[in-house]
Amino acid sequence: MKKSSIVIISALTAAVLAAGCSSGSSTASASAAETTAAATTAAQAAETKAEETKAAETEAKTEAASADSDLAYVQGNGKLVVGITDFEPMDYKDASGNWIGFDADMAKAFAESIGVDAEFVEIDWDNKILELDSKSIDCVWNGMTLTDEVKSSMECSNAYCNNAQVVIVKKDVADKYQDIDSLKELSFAAEAGSAGEAELTALGLNCTQVKAQADALMEVAAGTSTGAVIDSLMAAAMVGEGTGYADLTYTIGLNSEEYGVGFRKGSDLAAALNDFLKASYADGSMLECAEKYGVQAALVEQ
Repeated sequence: MKKSSIVIISALTAAVLAAGCSSGSSTASASAAETTAAATTAAQAAETKAEETKAAETEAKTEAASADSDLAYVQGNGKLVVGITDFEPMDYKDASGNWIGFDADMAKAFAESIGVDAEFVEIDWDNKILELDSKSIDCVWNGMTLTDEVKSSMECSNAYCNNAQVVIVKKDVADKYQDIDSLKELSFAAEAGSAGEAELTALGLNCTQVKAQADALMEVAAGTSTGAVIDSLMAAAMVGEGTGYADLTYTIGLNSEEYGVGFRKGSDLAAALNDFLKASYADGSMLECAEKYGVQAALVEQ
């Protein structure tokens, strides 16, 4: 064999060997890259899973805390849903449609103190306990009399206002109705589920149920009923000279009672409100609010 042929064969052999080495090196590099990528993906998946587990645990703890604490539940929702009726001077709307009144203003201040907003929802007063237990509302804050039924069905705050149930009639016949016996000839209207209705029932007097105390006044003004029983604080604000019912007046009181706020049974919001009422009474802000709506004489010391 010629020398030139040997050189050519050697060169070809070296080229083939070089090509083989190059291919092996590329394959090894690709395999290493795939292994690294797989490891990275696995690490990311593990990290994501850990984050999801931690989030689930946090959510579970929050839900557990909310289940045990109405305060945590309300703060988690960012609002305190307050069940009310149209009841001046406690809860009523201003010219712009905003809820105001002694109870409304105090509810807003309390909500702010626990870091949430107050949201007002008009309810059927006769269904207030059902509304509360179903969590449609978080509290009943509407000049609510602390009756035995209320106290057994709700977690109630301390009393904050004194009140009474009074008889409303037209002014021109008021002299005829100054004692209990004289009331028997009257046909009364009273808010369903109210303390006024309870007093009429206890006295054996006839009563037509209406949706709100304001409706009871309308009944008397229209002559549909000859008498109504409403809260004395409402009567002072809505009946007589300078009011929308100048031809009506109140005669006798049927009882004496106290107002409180109702929460779900066992709720820790009642204790939180008691602390707030005590502080607001001490710093004078409760009195200032009461004077704004003319109910300062009814305040109960905290």
